[in-house]
Amino acid sequence: MLFVIPSLHGGGAERVMLILLQHFDRTRIRPVLAVVDMRDAAYRDAVPADVELIDLGCTRVLAALPKIIRLLWARRPELLFSTLGHLNLALSLMRVFFPRGLRHVARETMVVSEYLREFRRPRLWAALYRHAYRRVDRLVCQSYDMRDDLVAHFGFPLNKTRVIRNPLALETIRARGAEALPAEFAACVPGRLRFVAAGRLVAQKGFDLLVAAVAQCPALDLQLDILGEGPERERLQAQIDAAGQGGRIYLRGFQSNPYAWFAAADGFVLSSRYEGFSNVVLESLACGTPVIATPCLGGVREALADVLACEIAEAISAEALAAALRCWAARRPARVLPDVVAPYAVERIVRLYEELLLEEVDE
Repeated sequence: MLFVIPSLHGGGAERVMLILLQHFDRTRIRPVLAVVDMRDAAYRDAVPADVELIDLGCTRVLAALPKIIRLLWARRPELLFSTLGHLNLALSLMRVFFPRGLRHVARETMVVSEYLREFRRPRLWAALYRHAYRRVDRLVCQSYDMRDDLVAHFGFPLNKTRVIRNPLALETIRARGAEALPAEFAACVPGRLRFVAAGRLVAQKGFDLLVAAVAQCPALDLQLDILGEGPERERLQAQIDAAGQGGRIYLRGFQSNPYAWFAAADGFVLSSRYEGFSNVVLESLACGTPVIATPCLGGVREALADVLACEIAEAISAEALAAALRCWAARRPARVLPDVVAPYAVERIVRLYEELLLEEVDE
C-alpha cells in the first residue's frame, strides 16, 4: 500500500501517519511512504526502518502530482492512502489518471467549512471539494463534527465516511512525559500556575486569543509556555510585548518532547478557532493534565464532555477563554485519570485502520 503525505514537519497529521506506519501488522499491510517535501523533516528519524521512504523532491503538492501518478503506475499498489485536505483534494482531481481499480482512502484533518473561511475564494474552494471529494472511495474523519460537516455542506455520501479517532501511543507519551524539562526551561516561580499550549503559530490555533485572554487575567499568578513555530511568531511576540505580558507568556519554539511540557504543566490550553480532532488535547490528557479549551468544532466537546477536570469556554473569544481560565483556576481540579484516554490507545485505533484498509482492498 502506498501512503502519501505532504511533509514530515512537526504536525499532528504527520505524527498520526507515523504512528500508523510504526504499528501496522506487517503480515497484513506492507506500507511504502511517499513524501512531497522532505525539507525540514523533523520526523525523518521516526519513519520505521522497514518502510521504504520515497522523497518526491518537490516543494508543492501540485508539482508532485505527475510524480505520484508515475509512481502509482510503476508500483501498482493495492491501495492509495493520503492525508491532509489539500493533498486529498489534488489527488481526487487527478483520479482519472489512476490505474484502473486502485482504491483511494483519504484522511481528512479539518472541519472543512471552517477551514475554507480563511481562503480568498471560499465558494470556489467549496465547489471544488463538493465536486472532487466524491471521487474518494472512503474518507476517514476523526470526529462526528468533521463527518457531519462534510455530509451537510459538501454532499459527501455518509456511507463513504468512517469515524476513527486519532491514535495515542500511551506508553511512549507517558514515558517521555516523565522526562525532565530542559534545564533552561524547568524553573517556574513557586506557587505560580503553569499553563502550556502547543501547535503551529497560525491563525487557526487562536494563540492571539490566548495572549489576550491571559492579559485579561491580571489577578492570576500564571506562566504560559507556547510550543511551536509558524508564520505568526513575530506578530504574537509583538502582541505579547504590547500587552506587557513578557514576564508571563513565552514562545518556546518547536520542542522535540512536548510531553514533558504537558506533564509539567498544571493545565493545557487549547485556544483554536477550529480543529479536525486535536491530538494535543488527547496527549495532554494522557499525561494527566487537565485541559481548558474553546468550544471549537472538531471533536473537542466529544473528547472533554465527561472529563470533570477540564473546562470548555462558552465561546471562541478572548473574553470567554479568560473566564474559563479563571473558573478553572478557582476550582483547581485534580489530575486526569489514566482511563480517560483508553479508547484512543494506539493498538485499538491501528486495528480499526487495518480493518478499513483491508476492506477497501477486498472491494
